[in-house]
Amino acid sequence: MRYYPVNLDVQNKDCLVVGGGSVGERKVNTLLECGARLTVVTTLATERLQALASEGRIDLMTRDYEPSDLKGKFLVIGATDSEEVNEKISKDAAKRGLLCNIADRPAACSFVLPAIVRQGDLLIAISTSNKSPAVARRIRQTLEKEFGPEYAVLLNLMGAIRQKLLAEARSPEARKRMFERLLDEGLLEMIRKNRIKDVDGLLKNVLGKGYGWNELRD
Repeated sequence: MRYYPVNLDVQNKDCLVVGGGSVGERKVNTLLECGARLTVVTTLATERLQALASEGRIDLMTRDYEPSDLKGKFLVIGATDSEEVNEKISKDAAKRGLLCNIADRPAACSFVLPAIVRQGDLLIAISTSNKSPAVARRIRQTLEKEFGPEYAVLLNLMGAIRQKLLAEARSPEARKRMFERLLDEGLLEMIRKNRIKDVDGLLKNVLGKGYGWNELRD
């Protein structure tokens, strides 16, 4: 296995995307979803990127890339249509020890981007170590059918339960048994079928008073 799997926190980190076409736009959208502070350098920006700039959500520089653009950045993505520019971005980033991804050029990257399935706080990453993006995409499409929006609801509920249990200083072993019982007794399926009364009953039966659906969702 060549790549070390990791979930990277980019919230409030200064990141750079070089290239303002459709590929660059996709990278920008994902980074914004993760809370990054973004600068985009490009000679030609999509309408979406121009709109994001006008809303103040990104800093858009409509000019050629310069090595000084990397100053103070945590991460850089190169998504231009110029092999020469992309190679320069990669080398400049390596000199500065920056995390760098060059679209469709794994040899020029210090990290690669997986295909992802996302439902709220559930994030499933699929990587073929860049052997076949088409295979990664097909796996993602398969997983999207299995992991639906009910998982987002489940995780929000489990997170609320966990915080409440931690505040009550219950033992880790006790918490573990409770979570496993909730899942074993069909909590996910109840959520999937919107059986809220059954969810409420199960929560109170396993966890006790104060752990009803309405209390946990407030």
